Amino acid sequence: MSLILNIETSTKNCSVSLAENGEMLALKELNEGGYSHGEQLHLFIKDLLKDTNTTIDKIDAIAVSKGPGSYTGLRIGVSTAKGLCYSLDKPLISISTLTSLANAISVDEDAIIIPLLDARRMEVYSAVYDAKHNQIRSIKAEVITENSFSEYLNTNKVYFLGDGAQKCKSVIKSNNAIFLEGYFPSAKQMITLSYNKYKISDIEDVAYFEPFYLKDFMITPSKK
Repeated sequence: MSLILNIETSTKNCSVSLAENGEMLALKELNEGGYSHGEQLHLFIKDLLKDTNTTIDKIDAIAVSKGPGSYTGLRIGVSTAKGLCYSLDKPLISISTLTSLANAISVDEDAIIIPLLDARRMEVYSAVYDAKHNQIRSIKAEVITENSFSEYLNTNKVYFLGDGAQKCKSVIKSNNAIFLEGYFPSAKQMITLSYNKYKISDIEDVAYFEPFYLKDFMITPSKK
């Protein structure tokens, strides 16, 4: 048996799920347009345990979305996960944010899935997956142009999802481009991924694990 707590804070969605043997027991999340993870995350975990009549010591592992994504969001999620792992002496599992997002949809076998996370201005974090959710292109931070992803759009239907999809919709005009709304990284999609990693003991070194920021944190100077 495995009882895994999944934590997703890489975007504006603060999301926590509890799963047993790859099956969701409960999910709690809030996507209100702002970053409230610092206030909400620990409350969500507490509520989730209460709702499922579970105590924190019964958890077998903690999984966390490792990025890319918001610097602050990732830092809060990873710090919380590492703290729990240290105090409970439990393994830490990391899940790629873009892989989790790609797993939110099912498509025809010849289609392509491209999850996109907003990275300011016309830049996005992206990766490319086939219909079976196998990653076929590495994660990149890239500026979107009218020619972006043309090597896939020329031959396949391509599904774009995530908070960077609308940014692409204004630039990419291919008939093969399908832009999906309302999808964001969630602890719900982490469940199967974290369970599969748990079964093969694919875990992180808690002492040295850091979020996958992809880009250095940029501090905007005050206008005052």
